[in-house]
Amino acid sequence: MGFLDKFENGVERAVNNVFAKTFRGDLKPVEMASRLRREVDEKAAVVGRDRTVVPNEFTIELATADYDQVESWGAEALADEFAANVTDHAASQRYAFVGPVTVSFSENVELEAGRFEVHSATVRGAVAPATSTAPSPRHPLLDIDGQRYLLTGPVTVIGRGSEADIIVDDPGVSRRHLEIRVTPDGVVATDMGSTNGLFVEGHSVPAATLLDGNTLTIGRTRILFWTGGDQGSDE
Repeated sequence: MGFLDKFENGVERAVNNVFAKTFRGDLKPVEMASRLRREVDEKAAVVGRDRTVVPNEFTIELATADYDQVESWGAEALADEFAANVTDHAASQRYAFVGPVTVSFSENVELEAGRFEVHSATVRGAVAPATSTAPSPRHPLLDIDGQRYLLTGPVTVIGRGSEADIIVDDPGVSRRHLEIRVTPDGVVATDMGSTNGLFVEGHSVPAATLLDGNTLTIGRTRILFWTGGDQGSDE
């Protein structure tokens, strides 16, 4: 099933088939989804051998009538659906984000009904991509002090410095402390030469292949690892 097919099915489930009937005119959710995906592809920036960063904040400008319709129907549900599908597309292309993926709607009185514009930005936050999507072998998930992060790229660096993908406010954490690498053989956590090291299930290790439910500790920060699939054994 293609991306747009999955998106249409997701929207229909979310809105109980009402939204599709509402948008019988020129404006269609699937077209906005396609435009968001194209925006991601067009703005992709290669910043390293294994890292391509894409925008994570999106604004969809709508004509007044369309904006009012989206608001009256439920903009938040649709925005969440768009954000989830942007995240899925980025994962399928092995793109990475530097902050949470968000989608919002705004009114543009100069637009004609049925027309829309998409604007995007790459905005680094105190968190990496967060999502309510369930973890899976293709989408492992970290829980860091209660905040969840979907691993959308092949390599994710956790540390205290601004150059890290996930920034942790912990003086016991080095600027580039921990690397999480998603491989065909499993998800591998590797200490990056940090001052205080990496602990997995309470044991100090230089690296480990993670199992579902593993607890990692760096400094005073506890990290829980979750995946929907079976993993190998610790290295």
